[in-house]
Amino acid sequence: MNGQVNGSILMRHEVGLHARPSVKLTKLAKSFRSRIDLGLSPDGPWIDAKSIVKVMAAKAPRNTVLHFRAEGEDAGAAVEALVGLVERDFDDGD
Repeated sequence: MNGQVNGSILMRHEVGLHARPSVKLTKLAKSFRSRIDLGLSPDGPWIDAKSIVKVMAAKAPRNTVLHFRAEGEDAGAAVEALVGLVERDFDDGD
């Protein structure tokens, strides 16, 4: 698929998008070939979801809606996987 794919999810992680969740998000984003952006609003500003520095700098607190947009051959799978990661609370056992 080569169109733009969008997805949104409410982040309920206790500490928000800090170090550990940011690392998990960027690591997962880097596993896809598509360009993936993260925004804290549906209109942006958009940041590179594969950049740990930029993702951590977003400082998204708990109960923020994260917006993803991806473009490329695996865009649909990328957005689905990232939304799933946030939905599963970053696979954190705490």
